[in-house]
Amino acid sequence: MINQKRFLDVLHDAGVDFFTGVPDSYLNGFCNCLLENVSDEKNVIAANEGNAIAIASGYYFSTGKVPLLYMQNSGMGNTINPLLSLADKDVYSVPIILLIGWRGEPGKGDHAQHKMQGELTTKLLDLMDIPFVVAEDNDDLLEKQVKQLIEQVQRERTAAAIVARKGVFAAEEKSTAPIDNGYPLFREEAIEAVLDAMPKDTIYVATTGRATRELYFLREKRDEGHNCDFLNVGSMGHASSVALGLALANKNRKVVCLDGDSAVLMHMGALSMVSNFDVPNFLHVVLNNGAHESVGGQPSAGMKVDFTAIAQGAGYQTVGHPVATREEIVDTVRNLIESGKAAFIDVRIKKGLSSKLPPLNISSYLELINGFMNELQKK
Repeated sequence: MINQKRFLDVLHDAGVDFFTGVPDSYLNGFCNCLLENVSDEKNVIAANEGNAIAIASGYYFSTGKVPLLYMQNSGMGNTINPLLSLADKDVYSVPIILLIGWRGEPGKGDHAQHKMQGELTTKLLDLMDIPFVVAEDNDDLLEKQVKQLIEQVQRERTAAAIVARKGVFAAEEKSTAPIDNGYPLFREEAIEAVLDAMPKDTIYVATTGRATRELYFLREKRDEGHNCDFLNVGSMGHASSVALGLALANKNRKVVCLDGDSAVLMHMGALSMVSNFDVPNFLHVVLNNGAHESVGGQPSAGMKVDFTAIAQGAGYQTVGHPVATREEIVDTVRNLIESGKAAFIDVRIKKGLSSKLPPLNISSYLELINGFMNELQKK
C-alpha cells in the first residue's frame, strides 16, 4: 500500500484541500487518513456519490479550488447525471479529481455483484471523456501522475480519475472491534430479536453489507433455511424499495426490510413511497450504528438524524422514538405489525461485531433467487 499521508500532502501541495464522497473498503486507509488530518468541514462524508459531486461543485464555485471525490466504483452510477449535466465542460465545467476503488477488476476475482461494475469502470470513464490513471503501489509514480492530473483538470476545467486497485489505498485491516456507544445490542442480536418477534413465514430483505451476512448465518445457526430471505448484496440504498415491491405483491405475508443507517441516507426519498400505498404488511427496520461499518467504520449521520420523525412524516406508523434493547425491539415489532399501516423502527445498535463473521460465499446467486421466488410463488 502507498503512504497515505504522503499522498494527502501531495494533494494539499497542489491546492486540493476539500474532500467529499462515500467511504469504500478499497480506500479505507485514505479515508482514515482524512479523518485524522482534515476537518469535518473539509471532509464531507456524503449521502451518496451524486450528492458528493454537487457538494464538490459548490465548493469549487466558491473557491476556484479543485476538490477530490472518493467512492467505490459501484457508486459511479450515482455520479453520472451530475457529472454530465452539472459538472461537464459544456455546462459549468467543474474540475474534480475522482478517486475510485476498483472492485471487480477484471482478472482479479471478486463477488458476483462487483463483476460487471469492475469490467465497465474504465469503459464508463472513457465514454464520459474522463481521463484517468490506474494507481499502482508506487508512491513516486503516483505522485507524478497525480500532479499531472491536477494540472490537467485545472487547465481544462474537467473531471479526471484515479482508479485504485485493491490494496493501494487500503488500511492494514478494517476494524471490527466493538465500540461502546451506549447501546446494548450488536446488529446480529437485534436481527435475531426481529426474527423471534415475527411470524415464521415472514419475508426478509437485508441491506448490502454485514446485515446480509448476519441474516444468512443466523439462518444457518437456527437451521431455518434461506428461502424467505432476499440478500441485497449490491445496490446500496435500494433494499427498502425491493421490500416495498415484495409487500405490494404478497399482501398475505409480512415483509421486513433489515436496513442500515448509511443505506437509508443514500436514497432517503424511498421512504416517501409508503404514503402512496396500503401496505400494512411492511415493516422497515433500520439497524443504526452511525457508521459506514462494512467499509471501515467511517461515521455517518445516522445517530444525528431523527429517522423516526422523518418516517412518520413520510407515512409510516412508528412508536415515536428509537429502540435499543431486545425487549423494546420485540414489543415494538409485535405492536407495529398489527397497526394496520406500514411501520418503521429505528434500532440503535453497537458499532462493531459480536464475533468473527465469515465471508458470504454464495456459489450461485441464481440458485438463491430461484429458491426465494419458488417460496413466494408456491400455491
